[in-house]
Amino acid sequence: MRFLTETNINFMKYRGFFVWFSLALLAVSGVELIAFKGLNLGIDFAGGTQMTVALRDEVSTDELRRQLADAGLGDAVIQTYGLPEDRTVLIKTPVVAGSEEGSAVVITRALGTALNNGDAFDLNQRGTQAVAELLFEKDPDGLRGGDEAEARLHYEETTAALLDARQPVFRSMDELDAVSGLSDATRNLLKQETVLGAFNVVGAENVGPQIGEELKQKGIWAVALSLIGMLIYIWYRFELRFGVGALVAVFHDFLITLGLFGLINYEFNLPTIAAFLTLVGYSVNDTVVIFDRVRENMRRHRRKPLVDVMNDSLNQTLSRTVLTSGTTLLVVACLFFLGGEVIRGFAFVLLIGIVIGTYSSVYVASPVTLLWEKYFSTEGDQVRKAGKA
Repeated sequence: MRFLTETNINFMKYRGFFVWFSLALLAVSGVELIAFKGLNLGIDFAGGTQMTVALRDEVSTDELRRQLADAGLGDAVIQTYGLPEDRTVLIKTPVVAGSEEGSAVVITRALGTALNNGDAFDLNQRGTQAVAELLFEKDPDGLRGGDEAEARLHYEETTAALLDARQPVFRSMDELDAVSGLSDATRNLLKQETVLGAFNVVGAENVGPQIGEELKQKGIWAVALSLIGMLIYIWYRFELRFGVGALVAVFHDFLITLGLFGLINYEFNLPTIAAFLTLVGYSVNDTVVIFDRVRENMRRHRRKPLVDVMNDSLNQTLSRTVLTSGTTLLVVACLFFLGGEVIRGFAFVLLIGIVIGTYSSVYVASPVTLLWEKYFSTEGDQVRKAGKA
């Protein structure tokens, strides 16, 4: 499929305006990252404890914050997670000095004291082993009189069916009636012997300060080395002026996307680093395609000014740029809107990065290459001397 094959757009006519526009965007991103919100570092880099907690009932984040403050965790960050009807919150606490296990136990105890009543068997918090042991001990289906191993296996299978239905919490005992694989005796036992606690810990992570700092340094090195590698490759494959143009364009894409990422306040973690590395590769790939056509046209039209060669090459690759970026953008947009909360930050980087990267291939990489040729290359010296003569 080919379209836009006969275009004759003078892309470089307004390159000065777009260079200043990009500089303004870079300045805004830099100010936002340094002077204002900055990045919302996840525990991968900041260290600390992160817990995902599903609530049985509606509980405001202010109430949860007050309860954790009473337990000595006044610096905890609490935010809603997923859809409102999920009643799921994310709780993050900073590194606890002298503690390798973090704050998970303290958070669980504080929530249990504030939200639960008594020490009854909590069907919303207990795991597979505890529930299976309870059923085996009480033996509601009367199987222990025969093969004990078979009875234990039966209650383990019953527990698996029960906990599969607990996603992520039971909000009423009536929900047990809809769980397949449970006998009436087992349902009656659970309703009599257990309670539904107010919350369930869906997930918990803890990262120590040394590991967080090490991951941060490795993330920075990964991005820096990828940029250097791109410069060396394009310098070797083309010329230094093209390598400089591509490097500036990638740095432009990275910083602006990073500024928007910080503004939206998504969590910056290891998957985010992977997204930015993907962005670096995508942005350079689009630029290399254009520069490859520029090199071909320079061989065909040796006396033609580079700015005209740039315009011709951009028009000739326009169809490919629109098709590639457009189809990729559709996929990433689906990932962003339909992929769920867990990968939304990752998808956001790619979504914004594709748009910015396509723009920069035309209005950052190409103008920077022209500026380098004018002021630093041998051809630029000849042009300036000819102008003075």
